[in-house]
Amino acid sequence: MTIDEIQEEIIEEFSFFGDWMDKYEYIIDLGKSLPQIDEQYKDDDHIIKGCQSRVWLHATPEEGKINFTADSDAIITKGLIALLVRVLSGQDAGEIATSDLHFIDKIGLKEHLSPNRSNGLVSMVKQMKLYGLAVKTKNEH
Repeated sequence: MTIDEIQEEIIEEFSFFGDWMDKYEYIIDLGKSLPQIDEQYKDDDHIIKGCQSRVWLHATPEEGKINFTADSDAIITKGLIALLVRVLSGQDAGEIATSDLHFIDKIGLKEHLSPNRSNGLVSMVKQMKLYGLAVKTKNEH
């Protein structure tokens, strides 16, 4: 599936929930189903700066695509990174770098997150896009 197709799938899933308490529950459930990151990547080199809670992100480039694994010590943040991993993992590095993650606004995430969590979400997106850009640039040379 493409990045946009996955985003549309997420927007549709969130449309089934009437209120934000249900949406938070769903985000928490997504975090619980996030595949475990290898313990060796839970170090300072893999921590995303700008997040209030600790978020670890590992990127594995493979034939121009990037597979992401991640974890967080906060349950809602873990759900947020799970959403990003779902959208971007396994995608083309160049597409990751330039993707418009419109689902974040469409499901109302930004206005329903605390300012700290919202800043953390921006930091997570930025880090994943930087990985995409780095792999794309490396593959072009």
